[in-house]
Amino acid sequence: MLPFELTATQQAIAAAPLTAKTCLSGPAGTGKTTTGVARLAHWLESGVPAERIFILTPQRTLDEPYRALLTAPARTAGGEVNLATLGGLARRMVELFWPLVVEPAGFGDPYREPTFLTLETAQYFMARLVEPLLAEGYFDGVTIDRNRLYSQIIDNLNKAAVVGFPHTEIGERLAAASSGDSQQRKIYTWAQECASRFRTYCLEHNLLDFSLQVECFRRYLWPDSLCREMLQSEYTHLLFDNVEEDTPVAHDVVRDWLPTLTGALLISDTEAGHRRFLGADPEGVDDLSALCTTQVTFTESFVASPPLQLLGQTLSQALRQPVPPLTDPVEPAEMRKALHYTSHRFHPQMLDWAVETIAALVRDEGVPPGEIVVLAPFLTDALRFSLAHRLAERGLPVRSHRPSRALRDEPAARTLLTLAALGYPQWGFVPSQYDIAYALQQAIETLDLVRAQLLAQVLYRVAEGQPTLRPFDTLNAEMQQRVTYILGERYETLRRWLAHFATLPPTELDHFLARLFGEVLSQPGFGFHAAYDAGEVAANLIESVRKFRWIGGCVDDDVLALGREYVQMVEAGVVAAQYVRSWLRQPEDAVLLTPAYTFLMMNRPVDYQFWLNVGGSGWWERLYQPLTHPYVLSRRWEVGAQWRDSDEYAARQRALHRLVLGLIRRCRQGIYLGLSDLSEQGYEQQGALLAALQYVLRGLR
Repeated sequence: MLPFELTATQQAIAAAPLTAKTCLSGPAGTGKTTTGVARLAHWLESGVPAERIFILTPQRTLDEPYRALLTAPARTAGGEVNLATLGGLARRMVELFWPLVVEPAGFGDPYREPTFLTLETAQYFMARLVEPLLAEGYFDGVTIDRNRLYSQIIDNLNKAAVVGFPHTEIGERLAAASSGDSQQRKIYTWAQECASRFRTYCLEHNLLDFSLQVECFRRYLWPDSLCREMLQSEYTHLLFDNVEEDTPVAHDVVRDWLPTLTGALLISDTEAGHRRFLGADPEGVDDLSALCTTQVTFTESFVASPPLQLLGQTLSQALRQPVPPLTDPVEPAEMRKALHYTSHRFHPQMLDWAVETIAALVRDEGVPPGEIVVLAPFLTDALRFSLAHRLAERGLPVRSHRPSRALRDEPAARTLLTLAALGYPQWGFVPSQYDIAYALQQAIETLDLVRAQLLAQVLYRVAEGQPTLRPFDTLNAEMQQRVTYILGERYETLRRWLAHFATLPPTELDHFLARLFGEVLSQPGFGFHAAYDAGEVAANLIESVRKFRWIGGCVDDDVLALGREYVQMVEAGVVAAQYVRSWLRQPEDAVLLTPAYTFLMMNRPVDYQFWLNVGGSGWWERLYQPLTHPYVLSRRWEVGAQWRDSDEYAARQRALHRLVLGLIRRCRQGIYLGLSDLSEQGYEQQGALLAALQYVLRGLR
């Protein structure tokens, strides 16, 4: 029994014959995924074995509505539906048919099992190969962090794999589209050499990053009749959701698969394709739709109110993009009820207004905090802290989600790794006095930074290159009273635990972190007790270390060396991999702070949205990526054609159009615009989104 009601159209698609192959499209919020869940339930209730159903999504977090149905207590016992992404499918097939891949792909050791790399471990091996080249002068003049440099080279390899061209053509394609800048062409040549060296290293050591997994599947397994027939005979029904966000190779696989399936449902959003920077190919939807026997388009929104739909239409006109049709006619004056704004001169004034407005919505109108999201093109540390602090002062629960945030930027992760330096004095890492003070403040509940600095200044010592903490009772009585004996006792508990661990034989870093979290930091009186965000970061860090140990152990099995190298990798700014628990965790009813594109990929509606820094250029401009180009390295770009300013302008306009429509279609009641003349850095703001909104506001006047 489904926990929701269906319209007649939804019911017709859900209850269609088992042999139906349907392509369902429409704007976000029109009930397409809900229909997909109902269709899955109908398949199961009609006797289709669960193990014969395959659900494909471009990102693991997007299969949560189907997973919720499959794990519901009311579901009858039976087989398991297979939920996967293209990367997950590729990995499973490579593991299963490894002997068919190892020799034609050119792996170095045909008798050794493959080692699959995560994003973090791929960056680790990339850094080992690229750092010597940086010392020789490679990428001189490229002003980005090293971790971003590594990730862009990896991104190039991923693009080649999911688009379907040889990785040896990356530099050539990028250079051909360049406007003739010799320095930029040289950068592309260097990026190609680094990508080729990384691929050679992976083949020599049987390492498979995402790109190599997909390439092995695409080149050697999917064309093989044995492998393809195994998949086609094992699965009879396919549900492919968010088709527009998936890659060309995923579309190719489904295109070949569809004729052999008994039934299928393909679901796609119109005016979407938000993952284009990851290789999404929204234009590929039309090719797949033509292979289905039935095409259905939903237009009625169950989320956005008519005034908000009119706002989307008016913004489309302002951006000179195709205008989406309205399901219900509405007077322009009605838009005032859904669009709210107040202009400010300075950035902090805008933040104060946003927080006061949120507090009023919760206090006076009874809006649940979880139905409010605060969005910005980039959620910087300063912006996140300012908002979280202001909201907390008003007693409002708040949470944030930034999946691309580096591990070293997470306070909980820095605390754990600083304490690890004390637990592993053999590493020779000497944290600064400030790092120790900050770690103590985070680790001990109610310990403020002033007293934490006092403890670090007096009790932190470095003897023969090894950091240690002295006992609390070595402080004089006046200082002990200033710190308080309660906090001193907690400090001693932590210090004794670290000192005892340092005397034990060396053990794995993830074991140390798990014990430190479980035995000390999560206990009452310590900083991680009931701190759900800190607990989540700790779980992600422990998982990251464990995967690094499993993979790094194939090169170096020294426990101390692996732990030291992991900490060095984090200090270099490696970007955290995607952890599903970070997306799916739904804590207490709390205001959400997140980047705009991240919210889109959460694919959930809210009552109210706050768009901050509306005048900023970040809503319109692409991230600075000197080593890659998401549009040139796509199947839709003609190889050899130059990327001109007109192409860049058109691409930015389309991206902004898709972004604002995606946000509006995921909002039920109203949007609040955060307007300030000056940015967070003090610069005038006159971005493209502000210009489009001024067009809308002039129409309202």
